[in-house]
Amino acid sequence: MHILILVLVTALPAAIRATQAAFQSDAQWSDLSASPSPNATGHLIFDTVSSLLQHWPNTRYRNGHNIVPGTVPVGTLLYHGRKNSSVPAIPEWTSLDPEHSYHFCGSSPTNGGDPAGCWQLTFVATRPLKVLYFDGSSAANMRGADAGTLDAQDLLVWGEVDPDRWLEERARINAMCDWGREFGIEGYVRMEMDFEVMLCDFTAGVELLAADFLAAWHRRFITPPVVPTDRNKHVAEILRLEVVRAGSWHNAYPGDTRVALDLTRLVSFYDPALAPSLVAHRAGAPRWTHRVQNISHTDLAAVRARLRTVLAQSGSASGLDWRTLFRGVTDRYAERLELLAHLLNATETPARTTAALVQTQLRVMLTPYILHSARPGTQAAVDDAWAAPVWRVCATRHTAHIHAPAVRAWLTASEALLLGALDDTGREICRAVVRMWVRGVSAGLDELLPPGDEHVDVLASDGDRTADIARLVEDWRAETRALMAWLDWGVWVKCRPACGVEEMCYLPTWPYFWGWGFAPRDPDGDEDEETRGRDVWLRPQPRCIRVVEPYSTL
Repeated sequence: MHILILVLVTALPAAIRATQAAFQSDAQWSDLSASPSPNATGHLIFDTVSSLLQHWPNTRYRNGHNIVPGTVPVGTLLYHGRKNSSVPAIPEWTSLDPEHSYHFCGSSPTNGGDPAGCWQLTFVATRPLKVLYFDGSSAANMRGADAGTLDAQDLLVWGEVDPDRWLEERARINAMCDWGREFGIEGYVRMEMDFEVMLCDFTAGVELLAADFLAAWHRRFITPPVVPTDRNKHVAEILRLEVVRAGSWHNAYPGDTRVALDLTRLVSFYDPALAPSLVAHRAGAPRWTHRVQNISHTDLAAVRARLRTVLAQSGSASGLDWRTLFRGVTDRYAERLELLAHLLNATETPARTTAALVQTQLRVMLTPYILHSARPGTQAAVDDAWAAPVWRVCATRHTAHIHAPAVRAWLTASEALLLGALDDTGREICRAVVRMWVRGVSAGLDELLPPGDEHVDVLASDGDRTADIARLVEDWRAETRALMAWLDWGVWVKCRPACGVEEMCYLPTWPYFWGWGFAPRDPDGDEDEETRGRDVWLRPQPRCIRVVEPYSTL
C-alpha cells in the first residue's frame, strides 16, 4: 500500500505537467483578437450554474435550462397553507418560507364574510429528501411564444410542450411524482415569487410539526386570476409584498441554502453535445427568448437518458467543490469589471486621467499573472504575441490542475461540462482584459514596466496625444461593454440609484404581471403600450418599490 501511494505521489506532478503542457499549447493563445463563437454556450452554462437557487437571476431569465438532483436537509421546515388541518394524502405544494404558504392559507366561507382564521401546516424533514430542481421561474404558469418556464418539466414527464396544458398543475405534479418514483425522487424544487417544494408523499421523510389555525388577514383568494375587491385591496398589497420580500432574501449568492444541489449530476439544455438541435434556434436570438421546447426528438431522448443515468448513478465524483470554483471567478471579476465600466463612463473626466486610472486597474486585475519575462519588443504596437503567456496563465491558473489525468479521470459527464464552462469563461475574460492592458502598454500608459524595457510607445511621437488617448478610451469602453454583455451576470443588474430605506429593489415577478398576454388584445388599444407591457415581463428591469404604505404597484 505504501509503495502504491509513493508511486502515485511521484507520478502525479509529471502527469500534471504533461496535461498542462497540452492545455496551455501556444497555438490556442496566439491571437488576442479572436472572440468566442457566437454559438458558444460555456458562458451561459457558467452563469446559469452560478445562479442556481438564487431568486434574482432566475426572475430575470425565467426560462430554465438546468435540471439538478439535490436534497432537502434534515430539519428543514416546509409550510403548507390549506382550508383545513388534514395532512395531504396526495402530492401537494409546500413552501420554504411561511410568507409564501400564507398566500394559500384560508377557508372559503359560504356566508360571504371574512373567515376567522386559516390553516397553515408546518412539516419538518426527518431525513434528507431526494429532490429534483428546475431552474428559472419554473413554478410560473406562463404561456406565449417566449414563455418557456414549464418547458423542461413538461418535456420530461409528457415528452412535449402542450400550450393548452399551461395551467394543469394538478396533472403536472401527479405526473412528475409518478415519473420520479423509480428513482426515489420525493419532491421537486421550483421558483415563482419564492421557492417551493412539490412534495410527493407526506407520510415519508417528513412529519407534521404543527397545524396552526392562524388569524386571517383576508377572505381566501389566490391571485391570479381572482382579483381582490377594493375592500381587500390593501390587505392584498401587504401579502403580495411580503411574499416578494421573502423571495428577495434569496436573491443573491448563496441563494436558498435549504436545498443542497449535486452539481456533479447536473443536466443542462445548454450543453451543445447533449442538445445540438437547440443551437440553431438560439442563433442570433436574445437570451430572454431561449426555450428548450425547440429540442429535437432525438436530443430529447438523449437528455432524458442522461437524466436517468445521473439519477441512477452511485459512483464517486471528483470531490471538487464546483460551487466554490464558480464563485471564485465571480468574486474575482464582478466588482472589478463594474469599476472598469464606471471609470470608462465618466465622460466628464479628461481622457488622459481616465486612461491612466483604467490602465492601473487592468494591471491590478492581471498582477497575479504578469510574468517577469512578458514584455514587449520593438514590434509591440503591431504584435501582441509577447502577452500570450499572460493570457494563458490568467485563463488557466484556476483550472489547469483539473485537466491532469489523475483528476480528470474522476470527472462525471456533468463535471466535464462544468469544467468546460469555467475554461471558456475564464479564457474570454482574460483575453479581453489582457488585450486592453496590452493596448495601454503600447500607448505608454503602464508606468510599472521595468526601466530599460524595449516597448515602443507608438503614440508618443504624435506630439499632442489627446485625440489618440481619447480614441483608446472609447475603444476600451466598447470592449468592456462587450465583455460584460457577453458574461451577462445578474449581479450587475441593480437599481440605480440605490433604493431608499423604505424601499427594495424589485424585478417584475410572476404572477404580478398576469394581465399581459393572457387576455385578448384590445383592437382599439395602443399596440405600443401592449409591447411595453410585454417587455415588462419578457425583459424585466429593476426598479425601487416601497415596502411600507403607500405601496407601489407590482
